[in-house]
Amino acid sequence: MTRQRKAVTCALAGCQDFVSAQELHTVLVAGDHAIGLTTVYRALRELEADGGVDVVRDETGGRLYRLRPADGHRHYLMCRDCGRSRPVDSEVVEEWAGRIAADTGFAAVEHTVELTGVCADCLPRPDGPRPSRDEGGEPPCHGDPWDRAPDPRSRVRSCAS
Repeated sequence: MTRQRKAVTCALAGCQDFVSAQELHTVLVAGDHAIGLTTVYRALRELEADGGVDVVRDETGGRLYRLRPADGHRHYLMCRDCGRSRPVDSEVVEEWAGRIAADTGFAAVEHTVELTGVCADCLPRPDGPRPSRDEGGEPPCHGDPWDRAPDPRSRVRSCAS
């Protein structure tokens, strides 16, 4: 493992949220790592190929990365409003993909499942508007079992360098 890949892996480990390559690069540079954005992309591509990261798409189609937990690949349900994510049971999806591969004779079948919605904390409340992120403090959806996602205004703040 190269010095740069170690730095990228360590920076990702400090992030409890999905993060873009650009945001990760900003974290690394702020932490006094001399690393180029192209190198960050390369390291993330390698980590993805090795199964070391989970990848989701943001609302614009950009890729967001997060270290894969030791217990393996996961699928996530993400709030379209606050961006928080939550792992979901996806055993049925994995079994289905395996059956499709076996039935068709295909090998190395990959799949992408993206679930988005609006969490209960982000839904409009009958007694008035929900608290705004502009009022300070934590955005909605901060309680367990939700994993905190980056604040869309400044995702880097949610990562430890």
